[in-house]
Amino acid sequence: MTPAYASQTYLLFGILAAILVFASTVGWVLKRRSGPMPSPVIVNLNSRINAWWVMMSLIGVAIVLGKGAFIVLFAFISLFALREFISLLPTRRGDYFSLLIAFYFVIPYQYFLIYSDWYGMYSIFIPLYVFLLLPIAGLKQEDTKHFLERSAKIQWGLMVSVYCISYVPALVTLNLAGFQGDRIWPAMWLIFVVQASDVLQYVCGKLFGRHRIAPVLSPSKTVEGLIGGIVLASGLGVLLSWMTPFTHWQAAIIGFVACLFGFFGGLVMSAIKRDRGVKDWGQLIQGHGGMLDRIDSICFSAPIFFHMLRFWWS
Repeated sequence: MTPAYASQTYLLFGILAAILVFASTVGWVLKRRSGPMPSPVIVNLNSRINAWWVMMSLIGVAIVLGKGAFIVLFAFISLFALREFISLLPTRRGDYFSLLIAFYFVIPYQYFLIYSDWYGMYSIFIPLYVFLLLPIAGLKQEDTKHFLERSAKIQWGLMVSVYCISYVPALVTLNLAGFQGDRIWPAMWLIFVVQASDVLQYVCGKLFGRHRIAPVLSPSKTVEGLIGGIVLASGLGVLLSWMTPFTHWQAAIIGFVACLFGFFGGLVMSAIKRDRGVKDWGQLIQGHGGMLDRIDSICFSAPIFFHMLRFWWS
């Protein structure tokens, strides 16, 4: 990162830190005013703010350390996410070899391919070669009970937790036509816009929500919250369009698409949780669920965003 780009990146993180300080102060005041038993809304809001502090700190450290650290950070995110996914679904002794391959070979090799900038391989490694390899590995114990479901579970876990998430650091490998900024900026833009959409959908839903959009899958999501959150987050994308090769209109449209896929990603992951009878994927972030609870929207938006950039700007 050149000094000029670094100064702009640090300025952006300084602005975000100031916003989080303000948000943390408001959350603390609301919690104090509500007494010893604060409302669930205030507790949820403070948990989201704390999660943002953790995410911003980790991403900031990775950016300072460079491309390799940024890729390693997301490799660990995939590791924790896959662990949460597998832990909620029943496994058998016959899955042991497949899980060893998934955790100790597939994750590091997928991110090594991204570090090597080998698009032709990391784009098909998991959905082609690994999807063929895992059922073969599952034959070792000759355990045929629920063989199809068990194989599909591991495959789907890798697809969501590793393959899709790996497209966030893959953004730093793109050469974007006409873009003079640092390569890390489009990845930061995606994270800020999609995560902001999650928070704004929650806030708008609490303030204006009247019509539930998916009462069984996610009772807290409303039509008003969805519209308000996506529109405001797309506006944020326009304000941060200097971090991308987009014009203002392009930033608004692509921000809308990314946030919409993020919304559906959250619903899909909620459906899986409802199927397993749990509220959260884990307890990695105290009071606010696990890793997958924080990145479920990015799981679906990252590959869409990556390929829009690669095919139209690269």
